[in-house]
Amino acid sequence: MIKDLNDGAQVYGRFLVADCKKCVSNSQKNYLALTLQDATGTMEARKWEILDDDEDVFSKGQVVYVVGSVLLYGNKLQMKVTQGEKVDPSLIDWSAYIPSAPVPQQILENKLNVYFDSFEDPDVKNLIVKMVEKYKEKYLLWPAAMRNHHAFVSGLLFHSLTMADLASKACKIYSTLNRDIMIGGALIHDIGKVMELSGPNGTFYTLQGRLLGHLTIGQAELRETAKEMGYYAFLGLPKNEQELQEKQNSPLFHRYEIALQFEHILISHHGKHEYGAAMLPQTREALAISMIDDFDSKMLILDNAYRGLNPGDVTSKIMSLDDRYFYLPRSSVSGKPYGTSVEEQLEDLKK
Repeated sequence: MIKDLNDGAQVYGRFLVADCKKCVSNSQKNYLALTLQDATGTMEARKWEILDDDEDVFSKGQVVYVVGSVLLYGNKLQMKVTQGEKVDPSLIDWSAYIPSAPVPQQILENKLNVYFDSFEDPDVKNLIVKMVEKYKEKYLLWPAAMRNHHAFVSGLLFHSLTMADLASKACKIYSTLNRDIMIGGALIHDIGKVMELSGPNGTFYTLQGRLLGHLTIGQAELRETAKEMGYYAFLGLPKNEQELQEKQNSPLFHRYEIALQFEHILISHHGKHEYGAAMLPQTREALAISMIDDFDSKMLILDNAYRGLNPGDVTSKIMSLDDRYFYLPRSSVSGKPYGTSVEEQLEDLKK
């Protein structure tokens, strides 16, 4: 298993090829840059001698029997692959190769249902439940990323629920935040990833994902769903009637404003234009969701970087954290998986 490999280890085992790129070395010689994976983690690998069928053998998503060795390179373990052979698909148990969320899926589903039941505004509840139910099969299983953070089975669900946990706590401290909008925004902020990413096995960006991205995909899907549910009926009113209903905050305007708030969260939750946000956050809830999203992602990136280190060690450079090194203090503690339990959720709702 990848988590048990150390410097100098000889490798004879099966791994999923999470990524494969043909590269050119400084000496102008072709080699394969690989990312190998099992359920315990990933490891960068190199195959310096490319045989005729190696690009086929080590194609992304293929499980390969690998012979090689592990060495320490730039303060990080890397595998030198000498041989590889495809594994018969009929012999593959995918649970051995694809990491899953650290919390069982049934518990995550129970938490999701508790959040559904906690909405006070029926218009928010109906829209959020409809969005999740529309894509539920993928929403429950999809990763939240190809790499870096929540890149595992049910990563999208785990990330969304952890954000909802943080949002719920934030609303207790900052009472001006609308809890329904915060929880709803946390649950659907990344809903576009069910179309942006291909799935949990050998994850890649779909054509739709490459050309549009999950922010705009999610916003478009939300608008379509909201229109189907009549949330945009307000726009069909004459101008003078719109002005009157807006001033009165009528039910028709209320549903329209709710839909717009969630659309805004979806296209702004990356926080900055340079991070892919189509709009900068312009409501309290949108700003809070973007900050919670960034925080949760970075915490998991650090967890991954610290994995395998001893207290007092330093990580390798983390590209997604400004190429910084991070120190693991000797006073560091290990804890349970992120998020609250269903029991803690229910207790919070009583207060």
